[in-house]
Amino acid sequence: MLDPFNREINYLRISVTDRCNLRCHYCAPHSPNFAKRSHILSFEQIERVVRAATKIGFRKVRLTGGEPLVRSNIEELVGLLTKIPQIETVAMTTNGILLAEKAPLLKKNGLHNLNISLDTLSVETFGKTTGNGDLSQVLRGIDAAIKQEYAKIKINMIIFPQTTAEEILCMERFANSHGMELQRIKNFLLADHSSYEQSHRFERPSPCHQCNRIRLLSDGKLKPCLFSNEEVSVDFNDIETSLKRVIGMKPDSGSSCTNRSMMSIGG
Repeated sequence: MLDPFNREINYLRISVTDRCNLRCHYCAPHSPNFAKRSHILSFEQIERVVRAATKIGFRKVRLTGGEPLVRSNIEELVGLLTKIPQIETVAMTTNGILLAEKAPLLKKNGLHNLNISLDTLSVETFGKTTGNGDLSQVLRGIDAAIKQEYAKIKINMIIFPQTTAEEILCMERFANSHGMELQRIKNFLLADHSSYEQSHRFERPSPCHQCNRIRLLSDGKLKPCLFSNEEVSVDFNDIETSLKRVIGMKPDSGSSCTNRSMMSIGG
C-alpha cells in the first residue's frame, strides 16, 4: 500500500515487549514506565494484525522489544508468523544476552534473519554502556546463532561521537570473520530529528524518502513514524482499516517523538 508520499509500505516492525534485560544509556530511561502486562498484545492478537497486514501488501515483519527474547516462548510467535503464506521474511533484533539458549528454537520455528545489537568488543565499555551487561553472554549467543546457519546475521553497531575508526574497523573484522554483516547505526535523539542528520556514511536509519515501514507497539498502538507522537490504537474489529489509517498518517519527514522511549518503540 502507498502512503501519502507514494512510498510502498510493506514492512511491519513489531515490539513484543517494552521490557529489557539491559539498561543501555541511549535506549532505556532512568525510570522505565512499563506497560501493564494485561495491556500487552497476545501472540494471537499479533498474528491477527500480521494476517490483516498481508492483505494490503505487507511482506516482512521484524520482532523487537525492549528485548524480544525476554518474552516467554517467543519462538511460538515466530512459528505462527512464518506459517503465514504471504510473509516472506520474519526477522528479529536482539541484544543477544539470551540468544545462546534461544537460537536453535528460533531457527526451528522458521526465523529467517537476526540482527544482534553490539556496539563494542571491549568488556569494560560494554559493561558501562549496558548497565553491567555481560559481553560473554552475547558472544556465546552469536556463536550459537552462527551454528544455526540463519539466512542472514547482522551486527548492529551504534556509532557515537566518541566512537573511533579503530573501533569500527575492529567490529568490521569481527563480523566479517564470522560470516556476518556489520550495520552501522547513527546515534540520534528521538526528540530531535535534526540529530539524525549525518555527514558520514551509516546504514541506518534510512533516509525518510526510503522509509517502507510502520510499527506495532507492544500495547497495541500503531506508529507511523519513529520521529512522531502520532499513534493509532488497533481496532480488532477492523484491523485492516487501522493499518490503512496509520499508513495515511505517515509524514514526509518526521520531526520528533517525545511520548515514547526507544525501549518501548523498538528502534
